[in-house]
Amino acid sequence: MAHINLLPWRENLRKQRKREFYLQLLGAVIVALLALVLWHIQVVDQIEYQKSRNTFLKAEIAKVDKKIREIRDLEKRRAELVARMNVIQQLQVSRPQVVHLFDELVKTIPEGAYLDQLTQKGDAVTLEGWAQSNARVSAYMRAIDKSQWIKDADLKIIQSDDRKKTAAGMSRFKLVARQANPNVNEEQKGQEGS
Repeated sequence: MAHINLLPWRENLRKQRKREFYLQLLGAVIVALLALVLWHIQVVDQIEYQKSRNTFLKAEIAKVDKKIREIRDLEKRRAELVARMNVIQQLQVSRPQVVHLFDELVKTIPEGAYLDQLTQKGDAVTLEGWAQSNARVSAYMRAIDKSQWIKDADLKIIQSDDRKKTAAGMSRFKLVARQANPNVNEEQKGQEGS
């Protein structure tokens, strides 16, 4: 007898294929979700790693900024110390100049003239005093110009007031001169030679 299959084999085959399709679809969805979760975990891990790097960099930048501030403070302190050293050096250099200035004032002032006020600003020296005559003031100016430590005498004022107000007809004078240092040229030559 012939074999007749009365079972709905086509319908069973369709159901089996449908079941396999849904299983494959479910597997694909699970694989996609798994891939998405793994990708998300990797991205979160990379974000955390970058945040830790940023935190590290911020900490290092803060350290470097602190060191930069310290360096600036040190440079400022150094500049202040150099300025102080320069002032001290200038004072050391100018200390003997004051002695020479007073010595030259005594040597150059002629008889019949005297000083009652001396003012110095930088290398400008203002001399005020009294002289018996204008010739004495001229002699004083010539003596200043011949001096090694005082130069460029410039007469600003000479006044012959009423004879009753001034003793024995003396004239008031005011000179401005420049303090010189003859050793500066020798020091410069010595520095240039070495």
